[in-house]
Amino acid sequence: MKFRRWRFEDILKIAELERECFPLDPWNYRMLADSFENENFVGILCDDGGDIAGYGGITTGYDTADIDLIAVAERYRNAGIGSSVLEELVSVAAERGMEKVFLEVRVSNSPAISLYLKHGFNGVYARTRYYSDGEDCLVMVRALK
Repeated sequence: MKFRRWRFEDILKIAELERECFPLDPWNYRMLADSFENENFVGILCDDGGDIAGYGGITTGYDTADIDLIAVAERYRNAGIGSSVLEELVSVAAERGMEKVFLEVRVSNSPAISLYLKHGFNGVYARTRYYSDGEDCLVMVRALK
């Protein structure tokens, strides 16, 4: 398995995996394609011989970054892929001189929250009824400097 930047030809597979992992509110093909037009966005994926084991995306700004999406294919879960993708994204933020990295996670997604806590993220506040189904999200942050 190797980590690399997204390529445009990856979008169909990423969109399919996004629908499997987040059936309620996935990024669609158009959103993924538009990410290539944003110079502040970086997509990272874990390639397992042509299969996408996991992926993530981050947008950097003036001094903060936002992890926009992160997912691991079901058959690759609990193998450290999520941790590796997360750290790759944090590395992008650090390389670009960001001071903090933010992310949003469903309050019901305890595996993801545990992962983020393990990697130095802390909850800072909740956004009520944030998702399309009315679920709240927890905003988390990790200081880099």
